[in-house]
Amino acid sequence: MNRSVVIGAGVALFAAFIALYSALFTVNMTQQAIVLQFGSPRGGVITEPGLHWKLPFVQNVVFIDKRLLNLEAPAEEITASDQKRLVVDAFARYRIVDALKFYQTVRDPRLTEQRLQPTFGSALRNTLGDNTLEALVRANRAGLMKQIRERFNAAAQDLGIEVVDVRIRRADLPAANSQAIFRRMQTEREREAAEIRAKGQEEAQRLRSRADRDVTVLLADAERDGQIVRGEGDAARSKIYADAFGQDPEFFAFYRSMQAYEKSLKGDNTTMVMAPDSEFFRYFGNEAGGGTKR
Repeated sequence: MNRSVVIGAGVALFAAFIALYSALFTVNMTQQAIVLQFGSPRGGVITEPGLHWKLPFVQNVVFIDKRLLNLEAPAEEITASDQKRLVVDAFARYRIVDALKFYQTVRDPRLTEQRLQPTFGSALRNTLGDNTLEALVRANRAGLMKQIRERFNAAAQDLGIEVVDVRIRRADLPAANSQAIFRRMQTEREREAAEIRAKGQEEAQRLRSRADRDVTVLLADAERDGQIVRGEGDAARSKIYADAFGQDPEFFAFYRSMQAYEKSLKGDNTTMVMAPDSEFFRYFGNEAGGGTKR
């Protein structure tokens, strides 16, 4: 009898422990909790961290993260308003602000990204499709990200979610388009380079022609001045010769003959065939130039 009482007391104590353990649950700092009874929420959302109670075996608890969460959107190809196609890679940051609404619409927190990604992609396509490629790449990127966040946030509010930020990580042209644009840019740069080289060659030819003309003019002027100087020198020389001849004709004739001998009898093998009594040799036979001695 005593043994049965002890066993019964032990079983009752164990059952009480199990019931107490099932009735207690802990909410962390990063969590919020909803108590469910047969799948329906009971009471409000528990946001205070610490130890809390529920009915054992009848109620269960769903924990929902209240931290800032990331949503990665897969890169997709979007057509801008100027019919330019581009590949956009973006991500969003969000938090669950209404846990009860979130649970009622999503149910399973593991399905959050699956529910949000189509909405995020739609906000991306609608916003970027209304703007040009230039606005996204250069002119108004920050403004477009704000518009995407506003559209995404308006749709996510129905799920109890607040979108805090949207960022476009990368926005590039498709690979085929990038290659075509690169080739077109390369062709354009080559055309500009050829045009610049042609202009340079034209300018170089113009400079060379001008320089050749200036050289020709300078040479002609120098030749003219040289001819003038030579003419003046010849005139002065002739005048000197004339004056010298007028002062002493015989000495002048002798001097001229000596110069003629010097120029004609250069070298060791000079040969001249002339008559002995030639006027050219008149100073050979007579120092006075009176004729050749036989």
